[in-house]
Amino acid sequence: MTSLTWYAVLLGLVVLERLAELVLSKRHAAWALARGGVETGRGHYPPMVLLHSLLLLGCLAEAWLFDREFLPWLGLPMLVVVLLAQGLRWWCIATLGRQWNTRVIVVPGLPLVRRGPYRWLRHPNYVAVVGEGVALPLVHTSWVTAIVFTALNAWLLTVRIRTEDTALASVS
Repeated sequence: MTSLTWYAVLLGLVVLERLAELVLSKRHAAWALARGGVETGRGHYPPMVLLHSLLLLGCLAEAWLFDREFLPWLGLPMLVVVLLAQGLRWWCIATLGRQWNTRVIVVPGLPLVRRGPYRWLRHPNYVAVVGEGVALPLVHTSWVTAIVFTALNAWLLTVRIRTEDTALASVS
């Protein structure tokens, strides 16, 4: 198998992981809404989904269309970062339990989670998102995708974090 084929397999696994997240998120969102959860920030959600979808497409398209070479000295450490980001993401999901979803839904009366990675960081999942957004394209030298995604994601995260912080301000 070529390095591009392996990269396509990696990206396919990430797509499957994202689909699993969406299934879990939908279930958790329904749970939260059934308990009086209030959703905020709906406007930024579609662009966020689009940006993250384009990241995955951009990684493969750039590597294939521009015949990007796999550079082990870059690709292997970036693969480690991707795997660590996945671990952090799932640690966040496990820690938040049913309170985790991909939307901003706050259930009145539930306390803020302050265990797991939330002991040290207010938004640890976004550390995973940023790490993966830089590293996943660089696994196969798709540096344009890494730069464009990182810049657009930085802007989007300022909106998202502001929305979450405002929604969570009412939680004790």
